[in-house]
Amino acid sequence: MKGWVHDRIPRFRLSCFPLRPFNHGPTVRHWRSSMPTNSHDGLAMRSFQMLLLSCCLTTCAGYFGTYMRLPVVPLYARSFGADTVQIGMINSSFFIMAGLLSLPLGILSDRLGRKALILAGLLISSATSFLLCLVDAPTQMIWIYLLFGIGLACFAPTMMSLVADISPATHLGRSYGWYTLAVYGGMSLGPAAGGWVAHWWGYKPVFLASGAWILLVCLAVYVLLPESLHLRPAGYQKKPIAELARNLGRNLPLIACWLVTLGGCLGLGMFVTFVPVYAHEQGIGAGQIGLIFGAQALFNALSRIPFGRLSDSVGQRSHLAVIGLIGLAVSIAGFGVSTNITRFIAFAVLMGISMGLAFTTVGALISEVVSPDARGLAMGGYNTMVYFGMMLSSLLMGIVIRSFGFFISFAIVAGVNLVTTGIFYLMFSSRREAKADFT
Repeated sequence: MKGWVHDRIPRFRLSCFPLRPFNHGPTVRHWRSSMPTNSHDGLAMRSFQMLLLSCCLTTCAGYFGTYMRLPVVPLYARSFGADTVQIGMINSSFFIMAGLLSLPLGILSDRLGRKALILAGLLISSATSFLLCLVDAPTQMIWIYLLFGIGLACFAPTMMSLVADISPATHLGRSYGWYTLAVYGGMSLGPAAGGWVAHWWGYKPVFLASGAWILLVCLAVYVLLPESLHLRPAGYQKKPIAELARNLGRNLPLIACWLVTLGGCLGLGMFVTFVPVYAHEQGIGAGQIGLIFGAQALFNALSRIPFGRLSDSVGQRSHLAVIGLIGLAVSIAGFGVSTNITRFIAFAVLMGISMGLAFTTVGALISEVVSPDARGLAMGGYNTMVYFGMMLSSLLMGIVIRSFGFFISFAIVAGVNLVTTGIFYLMFSSRREAKADFT
């Protein structure tokens, strides 16, 4: 792909090969046609693979370190006398700050480069872990979690943008498949490790271990990852932020991707927050509820790689996203009629597979429909929709459940998902899947 990346990547130590452009054009969509055809292309492919491996390993390690403390913080807050409302405020403060800042910090990464924002996010996250050792009141934890939200807003959308920067158009689906697998791996292993450390040594050692681990990840990022400002095609000129903002309203595919992300994460928030409560009312114990969550996480993670490859081999990625989003809506509605562990697990499996198909594809679509200097903005908006969707579900659906019950509430969220999916389909039908005029 001509002009894909700059010839030379500073501070890249994993491979002795400089990163060079492919010779085939950016519109080739099939894996067979995108295989290297000569030693020059083979050199570029190996460099891309090593860079993607570096991104995935540092992402997994970063989420592992930050998520070590998640199951421990509520218990730690309880030890200071925090009630359920205060514990909820601690978690919601993180979601609010991450949601508010993901978009502007994504724009900042387009200006300053990805690596600087990634390092800043990791350093802030490490600092918040150490600060948790010093608190003696729940209100102090709220302020620290606000700071933690800033750190994650620096890290998450910027790393997603970097993955797009280093990936050829023919491999976006696979790249995001591996990337999201790394994210889920860190999110799954981190809490387990944090719980184990807390069991044997107490709460504060968890925070110390988390902070130290994230500092090591900072070092790895500094050594292994490239400066994304060097990944621009030769002669590329960045557009003013005001011009990008003016053109945002014309980029219907990007808005469609943000919209279905918001709708899908309303469903994810419903699952995370209220499925345990509803399942418990059906006589399902805590251990079996853990199996429900484990089934969703396992199939969500494992489906990312094959679905990423599939999205690279089809002519219209958006069609795959629609299929996944419909499956997600069906699974959410299905929880509302579940009365035994078998049904809960079956719909959790469907939800995991559907999310793997839908959101791996949506991530690749976002990278395709924006110009390189707007990827940080686009991924920032994507992460904003993720955090706001989960936050709104937690805040609003509790009121709806109290008024109408679980069955109606799950059906409402499923209906919202179907509506956003329909709008998504119409927007992509009106504008063929191609890079929008966002430059």
